[in-house]
Amino acid sequence: MRHLGRGSQGPFDGAGRLGRRFDEAQIGLKDTIPARLDRLADLAWAECWAQQLRAEKKSVHTIRAYQVAAKAFSTTSLPGEKSMQWEEAGSISVRDFHLRADPNNGRMDAWMNGLGELKPATINAKIAALTHLLKWLGHIVPDWIQRPSRSRSLPKTLGRRELRRMRQAVMESEDPLAMPVSTLMLDTGLRVSELCALDLDDIDKEDLSALVIGGKGEKDRTVLFTESSVEVVEAWEPSRETRLANRAEQGLRAMFISSRGRRINPRSIQKMMDRLADASDIPKSRLSPHTLRHTFATGLLERGADLVTIQRLLGHSSIATTRVYLEIGDQTLREIYHRAQRSPPASQDAEADSVEPEPQPVPVVTEHSES
Repeated sequence: MRHLGRGSQGPFDGAGRLGRRFDEAQIGLKDTIPARLDRLADLAWAECWAQQLRAEKKSVHTIRAYQVAAKAFSTTSLPGEKSMQWEEAGSISVRDFHLRADPNNGRMDAWMNGLGELKPATINAKIAALTHLLKWLGHIVPDWIQRPSRSRSLPKTLGRRELRRMRQAVMESEDPLAMPVSTLMLDTGLRVSELCALDLDDIDKEDLSALVIGGKGEKDRTVLFTESSVEVVEAWEPSRETRLANRAEQGLRAMFISSRGRRINPRSIQKMMDRLADASDIPKSRLSPHTLRHTFATGLLERGADLVTIQRLLGHSSIATTRVYLEIGDQTLREIYHRAQRSPPASQDAEADSVEPEPQPVPVVTEHSES
């Protein structure tokens, strides 16, 4: 083999090492684009990828989050490159962006270096977005991409005393939506977005159920009602008709309507929860639509429901998501145990009984409701 001295230019000198790619003419990179992308090769990659996300029925929020991560990645410049604005980067053809996005050229490293100050959950979400993009382009995500581990916080739930105070605040509220919204969330475990999307035709009062159309992940499912669920819905209907009469445009099928005659939205429900939190002396951070959903799930678990049933009622795609409620149960068990250990011994209880004519209940049972 001919030895190349210093200053000699061989066909592969420096190529493919230290993050540098081989030249296109040397290994035919332009022919490495996946065959399924051939018809899109000369189109702008950003719109083609967005169309793919929509075809996979990703939610609007997921698509927006994925696009934010992709914008930051595509506009990340390598040393010696000119900076590029999103308008230019997003209009690059699929064929050219396939080369620009290659994880072996160092762009992914540079992009990830800018994520260091973010929370682990946010970093994981951005890496998930970029992983989807790279796989769509036909790249293999490198093994060295490590997602930061994060301690999964337990879902917030309301204790029984807090729940009683909240229900009392709901009964005293002047907002006609407070009762049906809070009752349905506690009785069905609906997500706030699913509650806002409910239409009249989705609810079957006789069957005590409702059909959730296009829930998270665009999945349809059936949620079950109680008799009280139906009662609050029927009690709400006159207020709904009054609000609907104020609309210039009739025919709105939404079950829950705001005072302005529009379909309610998650933000307005959170504001309602904030008012209920103030009225029931509960920190606002502890009372949200998702708190009521978690309270529904833990209530089922405490009453003996199995995880698969809870998974189906909540609409979780993976049982692993539902399994977190077991950790809440374990935490509650530990709290009860330690409270019991701090309680007076049985001998002391007996002595107290001999002095007091009427025995007092052991405080462990009543405090358990706060778990």
